[in-house]
Amino acid sequence: MKNYAVVTGASSGIGAATAKLLAANGFHVIAGARRMDRLAELAKSDLNIEIVELDVTNQKSVETLAAQLVGKPVSVLINNAGGAFDAASIEDSDPEIWAKTYEVNVTGAVRMTKAMIPLMKKHGEGHIVLMSSTAGRIAYENGGTYVAAKHAVAAIAGTLRLELNGHPIRVTEIAPGMVKTDEFAVTRFAGDKTKAAKVYEGVEKPLTDADIAETIRWAVMLPSHINIDLLVVRPLAQAAQHKVHRILK
Repeated sequence: MKNYAVVTGASSGIGAATAKLLAANGFHVIAGARRMDRLAELAKSDLNIEIVELDVTNQKSVETLAAQLVGKPVSVLINNAGGAFDAASIEDSDPEIWAKTYEVNVTGAVRMTKAMIPLMKKHGEGHIVLMSSTAGRIAYENGGTYVAAKHAVAAIAGTLRLELNGHPIRVTEIAPGMVKTDEFAVTRFAGDKTKAAKVYEGVEKPLTDADIAETIRWAVMLPSHINIDLLVVRPLAQAAQHKVHRILK
């Protein structure tokens, strides 16, 4: 039986790209998200992709998935569900957006991790991948909600690695820099595509969702005694959060 890989936030972007790539490399992928119409399209790409309706902010939804996977060889969890939902200064920010950002990026990852660890222990091996960000290592202005949430994700990865030491379960944090996807920046700027486009303006080759999926595939397909603790991935044009080479006309 093929090993199972559970991917959250699989309806678009990095999640969808990761689901496709892992399926193409021999995993039976459980692709979870709220938007079943998007997942249905994803499932058409590979018979190794099984779709499930999943809301990581809902405990019952997570528990339902975990119950369905009892007895299955769950060996990989990709905690990809997340996002940024504002670009406000802390002074001007909405506490409700802070709560939403934390719930999706942090508590959602905790729910999924807590639910999958017993299945991995039963299977005899596992690999938990947490999708953080370079925002989880360096703060920047007008990004407080996302920066705080991704710092918390990084803390989860470090804590898990200590707590699971001695068990055959690896923990990897993937921290992408500038990645251009269809939805991330648009969501952050409340649907304003002009503002979203400004983020990538003049950057010849930002990272793509497929690029990040490849780093995930590489990490989880290494021999089981090798653990990639942290992988920071940036496009060549981005030397640091505030240092980006742009070709402007």
